[in-house]
This record gives sequence, structure tokens and C-alpha cells, in this order.
Amino acid sequence: MPLVGTKEMFARANKEGYAIGAFNVNDMEIVQGIVDAAKEEKAPLILQVSAGARKYARQGYLLHLVQAAIEDSGLPIALHLDHGEDFEVCKACVDGGFTSVMIDASRFDFEGNIAETKKVVDYAHSKGIPVEAELGKLAGVEDAVNVSAADASYTNPAQAAEFVKRTGCDSLAVAIGTSHGAYKFKGEAKLDFVRLGEIMKVLPAGYPLVLHGASSVPQELVEKCNKFGGKMPNAKGVPEDFLRKAAGMGVAKINIDSDLRLAMTATIREVFVTSPGEFDPRKYLGPARDAIKAVVKNKLKNVLGCAGKA
Repeated sequence: MPLVGTKEMFARANKEGYAIGAFNVNDMEIVQGIVDAAKEEKAPLILQVSAGARKYARQGYLLHLVQAAIEDSGLPIALHLDHGEDFEVCKACVDGGFTSVMIDASRFDFEGNIAETKKVVDYAHSKGIPVEAELGKLAGVEDAVNVSAADASYTNPAQAAEFVKRTGCDSLAVAIGTSHGAYKFKGEAKLDFVRLGEIMKVLPAGYPLVLHGASSVPQELVEKCNKFGGKMPNAKGVPEDFLRKAAGMGVAKINIDSDLRLAMTATIREVFVTSPGEFDPRKYLGPARDAIKAVVKNKLKNVLGCAGKA
């Protein structure tokens, strides 16, 4: 099975009331952990590559890892560019074999965001590739994304319909209270479901919305990191029941990255502390891969609702 696009994935997800998990990948172990979980749960997948991942692992290597995942699993898998910062990056990914790209022009004002997004949409659509865009700004730090709380802004429902119509983007990432990275909320997370409903009302029926910054940051993983020598913040992620509600309301794609990083880091730290003489990478990366698999299985089955939908 070749790489697939996201349009058909999203159409089915909206019709049946679940969301597709979009998981960020940086190396082989992360890819394997995610795909092994999806294979067991028979779930469709979006594997995402950020600017940082492209720089670290190199695009060609990641493409081949994802192709190996398809051959091994037989699952419908889309390869998506996460937070493409400009036209050139998006073009490189379209030309390089990605089946979906995101242009994040949310740093511009409304008209600037439209202009940059439309440029990417026109090129990507000429190659048959769907485009995700962003309206509103999420606070937080993750790879190339760095937005202060003061600069964050929720998506304006009144602008959403105009933005989608003028750009032609195929899905829209909205800001309703989530945030990037593990350095999240000081208090409890609060998602603005009223705003989400208002956004959906002004868009065409079934139009796919996306939630970024949707990791749950399980406290057991934070505590495990700290137990074995870490200094993780007392972060609060997005409660999983909030994500289930969003999926049921029509959010078709939910991004998850920080939870994978936490699972991997906590496990590696544990191995180094409990087996200080260990120097075989397989002995700490293998358990880390298993920890990622466990996190993803839970998301697919108990949070996103996409188990059995491959």
C-alpha cells in the first residue's frame, strides 16, 4: 500500500465521529513504536515531520522509515509536514513525496496569513496534495514554534469562514485553549468548546478541524522523569475526555508529540539509573520504543476512537 492522503481519512472520521491521531516522528524507534501500536489496533495514522525533525533525521531517511512502516504494517498512513514555516519548505515536502503539508502563517496578520496560505495551496493542489493551515496562535514552545502566552490568540469564528473560502485550505488548525510543548498550563486546561461549535457552524458541513498541542502530559510520566534525575515542570496537559469530546464534535485530526517525548525520556532515564553500566543503545531504546507503543495504543483506542478504522 502506498502513502495515502488525508481527505478520505478526514471524511470518514467526521462521518463516524472519531479523530485521526497525528504523531510526530524523529527517529526509527519512534516510528516503530507508533506503527506497532496502530498495527495492533488496526488504526489509520498520520505521521508528522516537523522542521526540527527534518533537520535532525533528514527528510530522505524519514521518508524511507515511513515507507518501511507501510510495507510492514499494511496500514493507511499519511506523511504530513507539521508547521511548515514558508512556501519553500512546503514545496520541498510536496516535491519530496509528502502526502499532506501544513503551512503555518499564523505569525502574520489575517491578510498576510491568507496570502501565504493561498500560495502554498495553489502549488500543493496542482500536485494533488491537501493543505492544512492555522488561524489563531497557540502558546508554547515546540521545535520551531515559540509563542508567548501574551501573543497567543484564540481563533475568531467570524474570520474562519472567510479564511477557508479565500485560501482553499483543506483543513484548519484552530486555537481553542491547547498549547504546544510540555510547558503547558499552570492551572487546569480549559478548552473553549463553545468557540469550537461556533467555528464549525460557519464552515461547510464536515469540514475537518485540527487540534495542535493536544498531548495529555500524564503525571505518571512526569513523575517518572523526575524520579530518575529529571527536572520536569509541573505541567498540565489536555484531559483525555476533552479530546474525546472534540473528536465527537467533528475535530478530525489531533496532534500528539509531547506525550511521546515524555514516555521515551522517562524510560531511558530509568534504564540509565537502574543499570548505570549499560552502554548498548538497544537496551535503552528498545524499552523506550515499547513505552511509546503503550502511549499510542491508549490514544488510538481510548481517546481518539480510531481503533479498528484502518
